[in-house]
Amino acid sequence: MKNILYTLAIATLITFTSCKETKKAEEPSKMENVMSIHDEVMPKMGTIGKLVGHLKPMADSLGVESVEAKAMKDLQEANKSMMDWMQGFGDRFDSEEIMNGKELSDEKKAWLKEEEEKVQQVKENINSSIQRAEEILSKQ
Repeated sequence: MKNILYTLAIATLITFTSCKETKKAEEPSKMENVMSIHDEVMPKMGTIGKLVGHLKPMADSLGVESVEAKAMKDLQEANKSMMDWMQGFGDRFDSEEIMNGKELSDEKKAWLKEEEEKVQQVKENINSSIQRAEEILSKQ
């Protein structure tokens, strides 16, 4: 009888552990979400550089108040916001936490929520500045 209860207890423990691991594997962590946003917009940094290169001659000839100059400035600010975000993020989290899912302290969990909001804003800035620059250049 003791063996049956012991076996049942072990089977129950394994079942709950397996369900927890399956759920965790199915749901991306907040860190994975943050990195996913980063990975989505990081390739656009090259696009920003190209667009700045196209806008610069126009901005130089038309002046700092031109729409071209303002669009170029927005692109440069979006680029800087990404670089600043990456620097700040790297200062707050180590590679084990970022890449390997190392457990975060409560303080770092709060920081991660802040970083998620920041990188979302960076994404919006990058996308909107690219869209605005492309619209201006398409009219040329």
